[in-house]
Amino acid sequence: MEAGTVRCAANYAPLTPLSFIQRAAAVYGDRAAVVCGERRHTWREARRRCVRVAAALAARFGVARGDVRPSAIMYFSAVPKA
Repeated sequence: MEAGTVRCAANYAPLTPLSFIQRAAAVYGDRAAVVCGERRHTWREARRRCVRVAAALAARFGVARGDVRPSAIMYFSAVPKA
């Protein structure tokens, strides 16, 4: 942010991982979010996939909003290392 600029709702919004992907899907929906070789996913597709994974975790394993599971933390930190 530029010096002298005051943070307010019009120019600043802190982002959580959830609000980040929702905003990215709304603002950059058709732009590339994930590129892996020939495979490409837009921000809209990435958000949709995240929602589906969250629904599956809730349905199959009882994961609820606010839960912290060590296996999820290990999974997400392992993906970039694969």
